[in-house]
Amino acid sequence: MQRIIITVILLIGLFYTLIVLGSGMDEWKTPGNQQGYSPEQPILYSHRLHAGELGIDCKFCHSAAEHGRHAGIPSTDVCMKCHKYVTSSFDALQDEIEKADSEKRKPQTIVSAELQKLFDTLDMKDVKSAEPGPEAKSIPWVRVHNLPDYVYFDHSAHITAGVTCQKCHGPVESMERVRQFESLSMGWCVQCHREATENGIDGHPVKASLDCTTCHY
Repeated sequence: MQRIIITVILLIGLFYTLIVLGSGMDEWKTPGNQQGYSPEQPILYSHRLHAGELGIDCKFCHSAAEHGRHAGIPSTDVCMKCHKYVTSSFDALQDEIEKADSEKRKPQTIVSAELQKLFDTLDMKDVKSAEPGPEAKSIPWVRVHNLPDYVYFDHSAHITAGVTCQKCHGPVESMERVRQFESLSMGWCVQCHREATENGIDGHPVKASLDCTTCHY
């Protein structure tokens, strides 16, 4: 009788253990899977604002993606193409203009807290001059998408074939802070190659290789 009771208790415990494990299986990740990874950056750069609301093309900042293997991280020179003129949000600027009008004075240059970090990195003593100082440094951006060293991925080959940035990176134009949208696993890549060969890309037939040496050294 005692053995039967112990067996029943163990079976009940096993049953509930399987329920708990099964409910969390959808969150399990294989080693190296960084899907959802969204590190804090030294400057709160909003892709939702720049790529979404302002409609800036991805390749304006990541210009190397069209011609090289790596998309590249934009240099501060790229940032300053716009931000030597734009130093704050439109709302903050409008508030300053209205305040200056009421006080009968010229509007002052308003610099947002995040853009001040950019100017400090560039050691800019005078924002209006937009000239970097002698202690200018690069912005230490944190890389979001990390593939293993033994994986070869060429951005230019995919862009030339018509693959959109969103196919791998997700709806970046809606992200306030970029995160890894897809798993970027080998299975995910292989399935994408199969679908591309079967259905084509943007109406054009393609033959996406399934040869191991295409992606692996």
